[in-house]
Amino acid sequence: MAGNFELQGRHGKSGVRVSRVWRRPAAAGGHVIVEWSVAVSVVSDCLPSYTSSDNSAIVATDSIKNTVYVKAKECTEVVSMEEFAVILGRHFTSLYPQVSEATVTIVERPWERVVVDGKPHSHGFKVGVEKHSTEVIVKKSGSLLINSGIQGYSLLKTTQSGFEGFVMDRYRLLPDTRERIVATDVTAWWRYPFEHISQLPSKPFCFTQRYQDVKKVLSETFFGPPDVGVYSPSVQNTLYLMAKEVLTRFPDISSIQLRMPNLHFLPVNLGSKENPLMKFADDVYLPTDEPHGTIEATLSRPMSKL
Repeated sequence: MAGNFELQGRHGKSGVRVSRVWRRPAAAGGHVIVEWSVAVSVVSDCLPSYTSSDNSAIVATDSIKNTVYVKAKECTEVVSMEEFAVILGRHFTSLYPQVSEATVTIVERPWERVVVDGKPHSHGFKVGVEKHSTEVIVKKSGSLLINSGIQGYSLLKTTQSGFEGFVMDRYRLLPDTRERIVATDVTAWWRYPFEHISQLPSKPFCFTQRYQDVKKVLSETFFGPPDVGVYSPSVQNTLYLMAKEVLTRFPDISSIQLRMPNLHFLPVNLGSKENPLMKFADDVYLPTDEPHGTIEATLSRPMSKL
């Protein structure tokens, strides 16, 4: 309490950019590099700093920033961003008696190993597109929450998509169709089942590999078999099937949230019916990203919530 009021505060450091290189020999897979944007937010018992001039309980945000670099240096073996977030969360909640909770959010800039003459390069990388992200919450009690995700995963099919049978009223202008381009920028968040530090596997769990696995399942379900594809009657149905397949394939994921904006490709039709400039046959389009449809849903196992 602050006087007659209830005060809830937290502080931290955002936008801490850190890159770590592990220089392994080519026979061991070559060098590994990560580039992360780290945000740390702590819940701390430092009420006097808000209500008076007493800053003695504050862990300075500059100190939080410095800790990120020190802990990165201490990771002599390759770690995933989820593991690094847990390391940071445990550090702040164990070292400082006044810190009861730490939330660590990391977004990765995806440096991908290049292939030269069909062989992976030992120390050459290029920037990818979609971004791996995580949010980890660690409490002093050892309580743990790990969410991971993907941002900016752009997927498109030029056929095998339709939308029909939806609400018919005076506001509807869209006709039914069984043939259209479907495109989206997938944002996904999934939750791991570990609820306490003690539940983390003694053998390191490969979060990075699971991220790659989830990304692969999402795209395979969206596109279908490479020779024939799969028909999508709506973005909603495709979203559900993608989420369902992730939970079916990976028992270590307890829930997944998908956000899939419907990015429109509008068939070009120049002129009028009476005086067309040129006849188009659904082969030239105007790509648009605004306005766009917003479709999202969360699929969870029983007793699990994202």
